[in-house]
Amino acid sequence: MNDPVSSTILLLDIEKYSERDDVEQAFLRRMLYDLTDRALLAAGIDETRRRRADRGDSVMELIDANCSVVALLRALLTELPARLHSLNRRASASARMRLRGVVASGFVAVDPLDGWVGSDLNHACRLLDADALREALRAGPGDFTLGVSDSVYQGVVRHSHTGVPAEEFRPVVVDSKNGPLDAWLHGPLPQEAPRGADAAPAAPLPEPGPASVPGSGGAPITGGVFGGTNHGIGGGTFHGNVSFGGGR
Repeated sequence: MNDPVSSTILLLDIEKYSERDDVEQAFLRRMLYDLTDRALLAAGIDETRRRRADRGDSVMELIDANCSVVALLRALLTELPARLHSLNRRASASARMRLRGVVASGFVAVDPLDGWVGSDLNHACRLLDADALREALRAGPGDFTLGVSDSVYQGVVRHSHTGVPAEEFRPVVVDSKNGPLDAWLHGPLPQEAPRGADAAPAAPLPEPGPASVPGSGGAPITGGVFGGTNHGIGGGTFHGNVSFGGGR
């Protein structure tokens, strides 16, 4: 096995792939590879600077650590969603594709059988399969959702480079066999309440009932003009029904 090498890790996975028939799966695989290639080229990453592993319903890319992670994230937030939206507009319902994506970094070794080994890669795969990322895609309005490892967020995203706004990422904790992992999702978390114009209107206040006089317990009467000294109320003009009086 080769020595571990520092790499940027890109993972993309098709939602509900196993529910499609063989013809649809073959089509989706071709579209996934095409979208991946175009996004990476838009980020300035050609085939000589990356290595691909086929996982059926997903694709894994090991990218030269010297390639710009900012350019990669920018392409994943702009180029890939735009092309995916265009593709889905022309596709039948059964051929439409929604994707989860992960960008991470770390050390990965490649064995003689082209197997990839490394705990950083394992952590990235955990994030790709995390319920938070799956739910974000199900609940979101778009066809793509992106998660990044904590190392990518701390090293790149939090600095808000052009096209990679840090304020659009939310922290999550992902369970793994080795304990909880910190990660970040692009866009609002599924359980976040909407804000501003999208917030639900406040519940209307209840209509006021008939006015009453403390300690009266009497039947309502039609309002009128009260003056002079009163017990429990002051003088003034009253309208509507008023409960007043009552036996002692």
